[in-house]
Amino acid sequence: MRDTGLGLPGRIRGCLFDLDGVLTQTAIVHAAAWREMFDAFLRARAERTGEPFVPFDPVEDYDTHVDGKPRADGTRAFLASRGIGLPEGTPDDPPDAETVAGLGNRKNEIVLRRIHDDGVLPYPGSVRYVQAVRDAGLRRAVVSSSTNCGDVLAAAGIADLFEERIDGHTVERDRLAGKPAPDTYLAAARGLGLGAAECAVFEDALAGVAAGRAGSFGYVVGVDRAGQAARLKAHGADVVVSDLADLMEQR
Repeated sequence: MRDTGLGLPGRIRGCLFDLDGVLTQTAIVHAAAWREMFDAFLRARAERTGEPFVPFDPVEDYDTHVDGKPRADGTRAFLASRGIGLPEGTPDDPPDAETVAGLGNRKNEIVLRRIHDDGVLPYPGSVRYVQAVRDAGLRRAVVSSSTNCGDVLAAAGIADLFEERIDGHTVERDRLAGKPAPDTYLAAARGLGLGAAECAVFEDALAGVAAGRAGSFGYVVGVDRAGQAARLKAHGADVVVSDLADLMEQR
């Protein structure tokens, strides 16, 4: 591996960054929003059916079923883990509708409320790393399943660091499969005019790391914010760091 000063192989010409948990400190916001939404749904269901109420686990359930995935996919996956089937509904379902779309819209309302109330902070080490990537002349894209990606980037003050953005709106418009499929990252590479082998993927989600490996990208960096370094490696990360700035210190 030729030393680029960025901890990346010399063949890498573009960097594709996940948003929540890699660039911004919003993964915890999403986990809390999923928990609030699902717990309200599960509690009401338990009261109706007499079944025991088992709350959403913001670590295990979040990591396994929803992290990094489009809202509908995450909602569907978690419900399936509990043996619950709901109608799909439509994207304009109200947030109180007991459909996959309705629950997803309810979760989104909670996220927006929390972001509005608490703001968005980027990870300082990530900002320094992306600035170093820019200064080194590498291409840069952000890849997120969230339809709120643009708002979050703006709120964090880092939107101008990226040349390309693939987000939930792109997924819906172009009918891209969500992570762990590699489609969103492949779209980002195309947008930068690069092949997958020329790009590095930066992910904190198990599904996102799996997407990077499935797409045969040139390098997959796992960012361990939740004590799951071994699982990130098992899902296909070439290297795991606790902060992106650590990559610059591996020279």
